[in-house]
Amino acid sequence: MPEEHHPQRPREILRPRIAGEHSRVSNFELFFDLVFVFAITQLSHSLAGHLSLEGALQTLVLLLAVWWAWMYTAWATNWLNPEHVSVRLLLIAVMLGGLIMSAAIPQAFDGRGLAFAVTYVAIQVGRTVFLAWATRADALRRLTFLRIAAWFAVSSILWFAGVAAEGELRLVIWSAALAFEYLGPSAGYWLPVLGRSMASEWTIEGAHLAERCGLFIIIALGESLLITGATFSGLSWSSAVVAAMLASFGAAVAMWWIYFDVTAELGAERIAHAENPGVLGRSAYTYIHLPIVAGIILTAVGDEAVLAHPTGETAGRVALVILGGPALFLLGHWLFKKAVFGRFVIPHVAGMLALGAALGLYGVLTPAALSVVATAILAAVAVWIWMLERDELAAEAAAHG
Repeated sequence: MPEEHHPQRPREILRPRIAGEHSRVSNFELFFDLVFVFAITQLSHSLAGHLSLEGALQTLVLLLAVWWAWMYTAWATNWLNPEHVSVRLLLIAVMLGGLIMSAAIPQAFDGRGLAFAVTYVAIQVGRTVFLAWATRADALRRLTFLRIAAWFAVSSILWFAGVAAEGELRLVIWSAALAFEYLGPSAGYWLPVLGRSMASEWTIEGAHLAERCGLFIIIALGESLLITGATFSGLSWSSAVVAAMLASFGAAVAMWWIYFDVTAELGAERIAHAENPGVLGRSAYTYIHLPIVAGIILTAVGDEAVLAHPTGETAGRVALVILGGPALFLLGHWLFKKAVFGRFVIPHVAGMLALGAALGLYGVLTPAALSVVATAILAAVAVWIWMLERDELAAEAAAHG
């Protein structure tokens, strides 16, 4: 019998890069992301169960932490090779930590604050120390990761101080920890003696990072559809409930169309050929994708609220969620296009203004009707953007023809 040949795992711990080729997202990275499907679900349910200013602020802090843990891991796998055994073991450890962290979300400001803080800090510090070890042959890159590890070590003091506090004080302390961490990339992780890291030194494979962020958007949209389907299946299918379900589904489709139809691919090409991909990766993807994700989550919370009570008077806080989610999504996407393409885009602004104007109708329309209005505005923006981008692509093709 002929001898079977099995592909060997690559020995290189760093992701191999070939000039002119795009490093595709691996199956293991997709497996890793499954934990964050759970995290997004937990965030949505947490906000839906505490739809108040305090609940919104707490959910925002937890979302910032979840996004930061995922985003830094996405950057890590831009350099690390997921086919290497040690990298896989690292990602498995991060997955376990992410699972525990996500499970603690509903009670993170109550009895499970320690579990949330310990796992979050362990993920951020442990992964960064691993990166410093993996890049020990590259003095410049290793120094960058040592700076980042030091920043996370400093912020960990605030995370653990927040565990010792309660209620609003914990919210304030954890907010300070995240503010310090989010300042890190812009400040170049400056440290005394060691100085700062320059974003131009962050030699990333831009298309890979763009693909990873696009997949996270899919995760958020998928969670939105999951909530819609699960809630809808347990209800009596009245005309109002069916209308609310169709509006929820239409909003998810419109947001997918706005983000993925043309913009995502063009953005990936732009960062892939950028002179300083690290700079664009920091602004357009690390920071600006956050409001896009937050808008999708907020929209999902609004969908759940509308499906539960599609008729009757629309409460002000429910109206804010129904209209605020799509508006936040459009704001994030507008900022993304501004960062990547450097131009002012009218449809997004028109959509946000229309959503703001629709807020004046919340005392007149039922929740289901207001949800239909929000979806119609999103759909109109999607069509408008599609027509503009279709014309731009045709003009670009003619110019290069």
